[in-house]
Amino acid sequence: MTGPDEATLRSHPHGPGNGGPGSGDGVLESAPTVLILTVLLTAAGCYLLAVRGTRRRNPVLGWSGRRSASFLGGLVVLAVALLPPLGPAAHTDFRGHMAQHMLIGMYAPLALVLAAPVTLALRTLPPSGARRLTALLHGRPARLLTHPAMALALSTGTLGLLYFTPLYDTAMSHPAGHWLMNAHFLASGCLFAHALAGPDPAPARPGVPARLVYLGIAIAAHALIAQAVYGGFYVHIHAPVDQVRQGAEIMYYAGDVAELLLAAALVATWRPERRRPRSRTGQGAVPRGPGAARTGRASGGVPVG
Repeated sequence: MTGPDEATLRSHPHGPGNGGPGSGDGVLESAPTVLILTVLLTAAGCYLLAVRGTRRRNPVLGWSGRRSASFLGGLVVLAVALLPPLGPAAHTDFRGHMAQHMLIGMYAPLALVLAAPVTLALRTLPPSGARRLTALLHGRPARLLTHPAMALALSTGTLGLLYFTPLYDTAMSHPAGHWLMNAHFLASGCLFAHALAGPDPAPARPGVPARLVYLGIAIAAHALIAQAVYGGFYVHIHAPVDQVRQGAEIMYYAGDVAELLLAAALVATWRPERRRPRSRTGQGAVPRGPGAARTGRASGGVPVG
């Protein structure tokens, strides 16, 4: 967007107005709705079945009802973002796009990640499957993707590429491009929420202070991008100026709320390490007996022995 007078609303091939009555638009719009509902209901059913199996296998340990509610809540947020009226509006109105972006990329991922789906899978799978999944989580690709720096680059860093290059208009001009963009928002948002505050195991996750730094960088970058979009600085978005500015406001304020929720989830994971008791002479930690080595904790927080 080089100036207010040059901003124009792009007419997308899949948007309204490109097909008159009887052109079959109703069928084309209902098909994605049915598909979306099928996928979301299938995900909910699989999660609840896994919870039921976990509770049957280990009634004492069970499974937290709050995590189940968090997962179902995340699916509801996705339904609001993808189904009418917001879903179709996001194809032609930048404000609808940005609202959808916030729900798919920030709010739904946090709810889904707090549901601990990986931990649930580890408890549900047979031992051989759980070992394979654990090996995958400890592999180099998974460690790279789940590091906060990589998750930050994929979630917040790609926003600059999307809104300051013709990529946004290119993606919105094709239905497949719009769905791929939404898939990227969801996947990168889940990675970032998992890397910072997820309850699932993450071998490459640094300590809480370092994760707070990454969150601070994300907050600053997100605010700068929203302000740049509002001001129209080097922005490539073909839409009316009022839509662009209102969309930027949605990005700014809704992003703040989502980041506060993520910060709260991150701080809730903080467990300050206890200092070892010192001896009466003040010469360091109290020596441990031979049996203490087997009840200590390894660097990853897993009991040894």
